[in-house]
Amino acid sequence: MPEHEAGGPLGTPTLEVRDFLRRRREQIAQRWADEPLFRTVFTLSRDEAVEAGKVVVDALAQVADARRVEDSDAAGFTAVREQLARMSTSRARAGLSLTQVSNELAALWPPVDALLAVELAERPVEELRACTTTLSTLMGTLRVVAMQTALSEGQALIDRQRLQLLEVATPVIRLWDGIVAVPLIGTLDSARSQVVMETLLNAVVDQHARFAILDITGVPTVDSLVAQHLMKTVAAARLMGAECVVSGIRPAIAQTMVHLGLDLGSVLTRASLADALGYCLNELGVAVSSPAAGSAGHR
Repeated sequence: MPEHEAGGPLGTPTLEVRDFLRRRREQIAQRWADEPLFRTVFTLSRDEAVEAGKVVVDALAQVADARRVEDSDAAGFTAVREQLARMSTSRARAGLSLTQVSNELAALWPPVDALLAVELAERPVEELRACTTTLSTLMGTLRVVAMQTALSEGQALIDRQRLQLLEVATPVIRLWDGIVAVPLIGTLDSARSQVVMETLLNAVVDQHARFAILDITGVPTVDSLVAQHLMKTVAAARLMGAECVVSGIRPAIAQTMVHLGLDLGSVLTRASLADALGYCLNELGVAVSSPAAGSAGHR
């Protein structure tokens, strides 16, 4: 005799819930299609929302079949994680807080509970209570999975946006044929220093640059790790055939570098961006004269 008909062995409520989900798959999906979480995400057609609901019901039935209703890592949830992430992210982008998204997920429970109560109306109260508790636990785990996935997707989005901001905050300027410059403003950390290196080296290749200027006039402080990144950037540019000039080292940064014992003997430095550009132009054979000297010669 199948276990769900035996009446009483441990695990029977879980299998009862599994069979209920499979039997009522269509009705559950139809009811979910009218809930805000599905209705506002799947806007092309109601059928699309119904099909999405069926996928989630199938996942719940699979988890129940494995008797892992409390396990958010159950294999059954794998198939719906991407869909749950898309739904939760869509609602978050619509302006809902995580609490509101969680409440919309919780709203999926009453329609299923109502169907279960109707289906098991003739069963003993103890059986109905056990199945309701199991289904409630399973729906709660689904909610946890959805929120975990939403948080993970949210963090991934934040990381991508942070990288994009770093790239935007690290512009490469073409000052002259063969000369590029990266003016840095604000705090440098390891992540941004890595972006600086990649951006500068890509510019050296794209612009066929012979000189690359790193101007750190707008950088308030530099720690040992960042200083080492800058030195590695200089070395990497040299390996690619470009000479790297560091300009705008502030007195406080210079003292820090000395205190740290960093050997800058191989790094070409200039006091300002203008001095660095003048040096590079001179090396390229371009004559540069100051406005005062030019005016005197004209007279």
